[in-house]
Amino acid sequence: MPTRLILVSDTHVPQRAKALPDEVWAEIDRADVVVHAGDWNRLPLLDEFEDRASTLIAVRGNNDGPEFDDRLPLVARTEIEGVRLAVVHETGSKVGRETRLDALFGDADLVIFGHSHIPWDSTSDGGLRILNPGSPTDRRRQPYRTYLTLVLDAGVIRDVELRRLSTA
Repeated sequence: MPTRLILVSDTHVPQRAKALPDEVWAEIDRADVVVHAGDWNRLPLLDEFEDRASTLIAVRGNNDGPEFDDRLPLVARTEIEGVRLAVVHETGSKVGRETRLDALFGDADLVIFGHSHIPWDSTSDGGLRILNPGSPTDRRRQPYRTYLTLVLDAGVIRDVELRRLSTA
């Protein structure tokens, strides 16, 4: 059965934003699976995600304090609809990223990462799909705040869409 995902990262609530945008909450409410690739900053946001998401796959990031250590791993792995996923916050420099992730996650089909606040969509030479949803709250030097939606269906990653929010 097709499974609809929303991917977010680097929410930084309340440091960079007071709250997650309503549009993102609406997508979370509609999604079958929510993936958060780290940098939450405070536990109340994690609590709210856990309350609202049908299924949450999440990791902690470099800006998440020790209070996250017992709640979230540094790397999460799962399989959905025949697609093997790995979620991690940080992947290092964009130079050589595909080769590095092939070596680290060669048993996965899809790696979702955060940290940079820069949307990313590539496929490694080994066939690994690599996605970064950017940030829905802190665009840094990007033109938009962003998140990703996609569908996993019988081993296929499809309908990957970068969603743009206003620049505010």
